[in-house]
Parts: sequence; structure tokens; C-alpha cells
Amino acid sequence: MSQMPHIAETLTLYVFTMNSDASVPSSSPNGLSEIDLAVLRVLVDRSGKITSRDDLNKLAGLNGSQRRCEAVLVNLRKALGDGAIVTIRRRGWMLDNSAASRAAALMNSS
Repeated sequence: MSQMPHIAETLTLYVFTMNSDASVPSSSPNGLSEIDLAVLRVLVDRSGKITSRDDLNKLAGLNGSQRRCEAVLVNLRKALGDGAIVTIRRRGWMLDNSAASRAAALMNSS
């Protein structure tokens, strides 16, 4: 009798199937993917300035994916700590000036 796959296996398969480029992002020694680092570079380059979703998608090469943008920001907030990335309602995000050195250290450790 065959067994039903575990729900995590089913969800993982579904996520990989839905991924448009069908590749798994590689991870650097600091635990951030190439995409995470690309978004972090954009935020560091624009430190103290608000970056809209559209600009973040274009500059970091996220292919206009709203969900990917949100997921990357969650990863970066975990890596940088609370308050490092500030949400400006209806306008975008910005890297807090106090987090610039932590962000630079993360990028240099990749």
C-alpha cells in the first residue's frame, strides 16, 4: 500500500514547480541568497532614501515578483535585526542609517 507524501514534501514540490526559473537560489556563508544580497546592495546604495517596490524589483532583478520582494525583506530583517529596514507605508522601504555597518558586514562576508 502506498503512503501519502508528508505535507512538507508536497508543499516543497509545489513551491519548486511554481518557481519560474526552476532553480534553487544559492546561499552564501552568511545564509543569504544571491537575491537577498542583491536587494541588500540596493538598500545600502540608497541608504536613507525610500525605495519603492517597483524600484527594488528593477534594481535587484526580482522580475516584478511581489511575493519574492516580501520574502527577501523578511530574510534581511532576520539577518539585520529589528528596525534595520523601515517600512514607509504606501511608499516603500529604507535601510535605517544605524544598520548600514551591519549590512556592509553581511555583504562582505558573502
